[in-house]
Formats: sequence, structure tokens, C-alpha cells
Amino acid sequence: MLKTLATAATLAIAALLPVSASAQEAAATDTPAVEITDFSLGSADAPMKITEYASFTCPHCATFHANVWPQLKSEYIDTGKVQFTYREVYFDRYGLWAAMVARCGGEMRYFGIVDMLFDQQKEWAASNDPNVVVGNLRTIGKAAGLDDATLDSCLKDGAKAEAMVAHFEKNMEADGIEGTPSFIIDGEKHSNMSFADMKSIIDAKLAE
Repeated sequence: MLKTLATAATLAIAALLPVSASAQEAAATDTPAVEITDFSLGSADAPMKITEYASFTCPHCATFHANVWPQLKSEYIDTGKVQFTYREVYFDRYGLWAAMVARCGGEMRYFGIVDMLFDQQKEWAASNDPNVVVGNLRTIGKAAGLDDATLDSCLKDGAKAEAMVAHFEKNMEADGIEGTPSFIIDGEKHSNMSFADMKSIIDAKLAE
């Protein structure tokens, strides 16, 4: 499964729009290595760390975001009990492009764009036409306050796309992630779950 995910992500780079092969090659050879960082919410001093692995095109991830995320955020992240880190998984080129748009807004806009991508997943990712999907993603980016020039620059950044995939592959392999959404809760891996189940795990660990 991991190999399949990595292969899909690698193919996603080759299908980037609207980057030409020569532009990708130039980005890979003429620019310094791009450092990719994960984005987090909550206090760095929180007693518990949770990392979510999710894809912007994963329906189960969108369901988690709709049904579990609001309570997790309000009860544990906003109260200083949990620091939450989001790690992107790229099943396909649409998911990679969505992540590029999310990162385009920088740390300040990242989680707001993440919310929009999951809330509108059925709309922006529904087309089989890549150009339509890119247009939909650009609309989300603009709604988040990004202009056309900024979005063009982000979506044409082949070097950053390659660095994102390398970062994704390294983390997926290190944590043994085989599907999404997956969670690393206080160092232990868990699969998708309800808020009640996650709350039980969190409360038990916080009480230790």
C-alpha cells in the first residue's frame, strides 16, 4: 500500500499543471533544495502531540474533518491540552495540487484553506477534467485571499512539489502509514475513529 501511494504521488508530479517538462527540470536543477515543514495548531508545550495523516481527496478524511475535528479542536487543541500536526498524503495529482494551494497561503492561511478543501471536497474534486479541478482550486485560493500571480507561482513550483513528495514518502515510511486518515497519538499509531473513541484514548493518556 505504501509503495502504491508513493508511486501515485510521483506520477502526480509528472502531471502537474500547467508546468512544462523543461520548467520542472529547471526547477529541480537550478534552485536550492526546498525545505518542507509541517504545520501545527495548539501550544508547543501541550502535554500531548497528535499527528494526522490525511489526503485532501480522501472521503473518509473529509468525514473526519466534518464530524470529529471541530470537537477535537475546541476541547483539546484550543484548551492547550494537544498540539495537532497535519501531514499531507498524496493519493493523486488532485491531492498534491490541493496541498500546493494550501501551502501557498503560508502558515497564517494554511488551516483555513484546509477547512475549505475538506468542506468543499465533493465540489472541487468532482471533475475528471484536470483543468476544471485546477480552476476550482484557484477559486478556493482566491476566496482565502490569494491573488492570481501568487497562485500561478505556487502551482508552477515543480521543485517544491518534488520536495513535498519526498517529505511525504519519508514520513509515511517512518510511521508505517498504510491508509488515511491515520493518527499518531502520543507516539502510537491509530486508524480512523469517532470522536468518542479518540476522546477515550486522549483522556486515558492525559491521566497517566
